[in-house]
Amino acid sequence: MGTFTAQLAPVGGSLGLSALVACIPLVTFFIMLLGAKAKADVSAAVALGAALVVAIAGFQMPAVYALISATQGLAFGSFPIVFIILMAVWFYQVTVASGRSEDLRKFFDEVGGGDIRIQAVLIAFCFGGLLEALAGFGAPIAITATMIMALGVKPLRAALAVMLANTAPVAYGAVGTPITTAGTMVASDPTQATAVATNVAAICGHQAPLFAVFVPVILVYIIDGWKGVKDSWIPAFVIGISFALTQWWCSNYFAYELTDVIASLVGLGVAVAFMRVFKPRGVNECRARFDLPPIEDSKKSDLNGNRIAMALAPYAIIVVVFGICKLGIPKMLAATDIKIAWPVIAGNVLSAAGSNPGTTFNLNLLSTPGTMILVAGLLSALVYTVHTEQGRYRMTMGMAVKELTTTTWNMRHSGLTIALVLALAYVMNFSGQTISIGTFLAGSGSAFAFISPFLGWVGTAVTGSDTSANALFAGLQYSAASSNPALAASNPNLFLAANTMGGVMGKMISPQSLAIAALATKESEATIMKKVLPWSICFVLLLACLVFLQTNILSFMVPAMA
Repeated sequence: MGTFTAQLAPVGGSLGLSALVACIPLVTFFIMLLGAKAKADVSAAVALGAALVVAIAGFQMPAVYALISATQGLAFGSFPIVFIILMAVWFYQVTVASGRSEDLRKFFDEVGGGDIRIQAVLIAFCFGGLLEALAGFGAPIAITATMIMALGVKPLRAALAVMLANTAPVAYGAVGTPITTAGTMVASDPTQATAVATNVAAICGHQAPLFAVFVPVILVYIIDGWKGVKDSWIPAFVIGISFALTQWWCSNYFAYELTDVIASLVGLGVAVAFMRVFKPRGVNECRARFDLPPIEDSKKSDLNGNRIAMALAPYAIIVVVFGICKLGIPKMLAATDIKIAWPVIAGNVLSAAGSNPGTTFNLNLLSTPGTMILVAGLLSALVYTVHTEQGRYRMTMGMAVKELTTTTWNMRHSGLTIALVLALAYVMNFSGQTISIGTFLAGSGSAFAFISPFLGWVGTAVTGSDTSANALFAGLQYSAASSNPALAASNPNLFLAANTMGGVMGKMISPQSLAIAALATKESEATIMKKVLPWSICFVLLLACLVFLQTNILSFMVPAMA
């Protein structure tokens, strides 16, 4: 078969026609998911089939090379991507199985001082951020919506609040998996991919905090209107500012995988300290509006210091584990990586520039965040086993293992979807479909900077996953920016960040998120969609303006590659 080199305009010698044909797999995916109402894994499988046909018939890629390219995508989607997400979800399930997660909810009640609005912010924003950091994929929406309704908040308001709160941490969700994926999709060398992901995380750290500052105040407005904002805007801003500053610092100077974990814990800690000296106004008036008794008549919590410490212990453990692995021994762990030249295509498939498009698979058994979460989960299970209390808390290592098998089974469809989307992305990248679309879009000149976030917005709105959106569009964004003369002075990683952040804004209107919110609150998807859509559009428009300005006036806000 010889060597295959991707071409920019293989269809009729026309770049525009080639780009149009290259869009067929993506359009197929969207039609299957939204038009045919097919399941996500089925839609991804059909789209993969379309990508293979386009690669072979339209882009003249040998069939064997196209099929083998798909297998590398499947492998990468399974490990480390699905492995990371699986471990993150399991980690949280260990806390649920132990019974300690209920104490965490009571802790939020106590910190809020009876103010439902602040309690809702702590649950949806801080605790939701923790859940997004560790699990993602709808877990924060399902869990926090139920907890907020238990406070007395109406279902529709609870649904809208948790959907908006989920926007702040999504870019760094599932221990930074969306950003890790973006780096891998544009850099063939593992070391270079890590460098790209680190830079993308830093750029997102100059975008996401600008939104995070205001999200808690918006949540207070959703829960209790302008009256609530007037009474509780000060603690809401304090929480938002502390979260935003930590998000910026951690994403730029610490381990970006832990950005949401640390930002959420700091936000919670600041709230605890601040609420000891600040008393929001109108607490009992608010409780009366929610048909609840005055705070003086509320039942006193039975929490003590030990129970609070045990509820927070897993999150402290995971910070320590990641700190050691990412700052203490990263080179030692990376030295164990096994680099595998993917059979058949390694050396035989080249990019349009004549270079290796990424046909080396990095088996990073120890250096992957998934393994770090596994270690943290086992340590947490061990701590809970030692501190088992009959009648209230119970945990054994056997229970932890059982939770792992249950979580694996429950995630089988979402895991398959992610693996298939990565296979689709690899076929499109290796065959030249992505670079054709990117080169064509580069013709939009400086306007591409405004368009860029909308690609991520659409990708996540349809797939329900910022990770999947980056797998689909990261290569396209990078190639479009790199080949655009009007953006020659801009860091191309800015557009990977734009795709990631655009996906953040699209998460709240994705069918997956809407379905989960509807299931948790018993409201219809259509009703929730009507409420959340204006917020989503407003957020992505603001982001598009910010990205455009970051290519010129605000270019100082874009960190350069180290």
